[in-house]
Amino acid sequence: MADGDRVFAMRFTLLVMCAALATRAESQAPLDSTASLLVQLVRENSSNPPGDTRGIARMLDPMFRERGFEVDVIPTPDSLKVHFVARLRGSGARRPVLIAAHTDVVGVEREKWSVDPFAGVVKDGYVYGRGAIDFKGGVAVFARATMLLAERKVPLDRDVIFLAEADEEGALPYSAAWLAEHHWPKIDAEFALNEGGWIIQRDDRRVRYVSISTADKGVFVINLVSHGTSTHSSMPVPDNAIYSLGRALARLADYETPVTLTPETRQFFLTLAKTSTGATAQALRDLVNGGGQRRARADREISRDPLLHALAHTTIAPVIVNGGFRSNVIPGSAQVMLNVRAIPGTKPEDIAAAIRRAIADTTVEVQLQVFAQRPIPVSPDTTALYRALAAAAKAEFPEAEVTSYLFQAGTDAAAWRARGVPVYGIYPYPITAEDLKRMHGNDERVSIESLRRGTEMIYRTLVDVAGRK
Repeated sequence: MADGDRVFAMRFTLLVMCAALATRAESQAPLDSTASLLVQLVRENSSNPPGDTRGIARMLDPMFRERGFEVDVIPTPDSLKVHFVARLRGSGARRPVLIAAHTDVVGVEREKWSVDPFAGVVKDGYVYGRGAIDFKGGVAVFARATMLLAERKVPLDRDVIFLAEADEEGALPYSAAWLAEHHWPKIDAEFALNEGGWIIQRDDRRVRYVSISTADKGVFVINLVSHGTSTHSSMPVPDNAIYSLGRALARLADYETPVTLTPETRQFFLTLAKTSTGATAQALRDLVNGGGQRRARADREISRDPLLHALAHTTIAPVIVNGGFRSNVIPGSAQVMLNVRAIPGTKPEDIAAAIRRAIADTTVEVQLQVFAQRPIPVSPDTTALYRALAAAAKAEFPEAEVTSYLFQAGTDAAAWRARGVPVYGIYPYPITAEDLKRMHGNDERVSIESLRRGTEMIYRTLVDVAGRK
C-alpha cells in the first residue's frame, strides 16, 4: 500500500471511530426529565383494548407522593383500568385548576414500525413510541410541569389537580365521563387543561401558530348496509350486496359536506392568514369572508391540508368494512361503518339524509347511530386559565400567533364542559406536519426539545393561574 493510501485509510478509520464514539455518547447522554418520563410511559403498553393503565399508576404514584401530593388511584369496574389523581394543596383562596391527560393509547401495526413501538426508543433527537404525541407526551409534560410546582416550592392560592385517566380512546365506558359521574369531587375545578389544540412548526422549526381548543367536533356513526341475494359463488347474480356497497362508497367518495364555520374557526383561519403569504393567505381570508366561487376556490386550496379541511367541514370517513364469511358463498349483506366528525350545531339526521341522497340506492340502508349527547358549551377565551396559557405560549414562542380553536376530533373534555367547567385543549409540544401524520400511525414520535419547551410553557401557565398573587 502506498504511503498516501495508508494516510487516507488511517484518517478514514479515525473518522469512523469518532463518529461511533459521538453516537455512543449521544445515546448515553442523560435525557431531559420530561423525555425520560415519556420513555418510561411508552414502555408501559396501555393499548386500548384492553387499556391496562395499572402500570402507569404504579409508576406515577411514588413520584407524586414523594413531592407532597395527595394521591388517589381510582379503580373502575374493569380491573385493568384505573384513574390516577394527584392533588397539590394550595391555600384554598381560589378554586382548583385541573390538568388532565389520558394514558391509554390506540393499538399498532407492529410490522409497519421501524422501531419497537413500546420500547421508548430515543433516536435523532426524538422519543419514538405509541402515544408519543397522543397522549403520553402530554402526560409527561403535564406531570413534570405539575411536579415542578412542588420541587420549586411555588406558593399556591389554589389546589392543582393532575389527572392521568383511563379509557379515552374511543368513547369507552370507564373514561372521564364515568369518573365525573362517580367521583366528581376528586376532579371538580374552576377550569381545566386537556389535549386539543396544536403548536405547529414550519419546516425551519420556527413555530407558526399555537391553537388552544375551546370546543370539539361531535362524533357519531352511520352504518351503510347493502342487501342482495345470497347464493353459491359459482353462479353470481346481479344484486350482489358487495357490489352495491362498493357503488355506494364510490358515490360517497365524490360527496363533500358544505363549508361550515364557527366563531372559533373563523378566528383561527384569519389568524392563520396572518402567518401565510400570497395565494394561501388570500385563500384563508376568502374562506371566511368570500362567497360563491371565491369561497369554493378557497376551499379547494385549503383542503389540500387534511387538518384545515377537517376544520371547515363535517367529515365522513369509512373505517370498518364487513362482508362475506366463506370463499364459496356470495353474502346476502355487506356493511361499512362511517365515522362522522361534525361541526358543532350539525344535526346527525341531516347528515344521514345527505348521504342517502348522495348514494341514491334504495338497496343500501343508512343507519344512524348517535351516541348519547347533550349540548356542550364552548369554553370562553376570557378566563384566567385561557389568558395564562395564551401568555405562556407567546412568551415561549414569541414568533407565533396564538388563537382559539375548534378541535377537529373529539376528546373527553365534555365530562367537564357539560358541567359548566371550561376546558382548554393543547398538545403541549411543537410538532411538524410530518410528526402530525404519524399520530395514530406508524413511527409516532415527538422531539426532546419540544417536550422541554412544552414543559416550560405549561409550568409558566400553572404558576400564573395558581400561584399566590
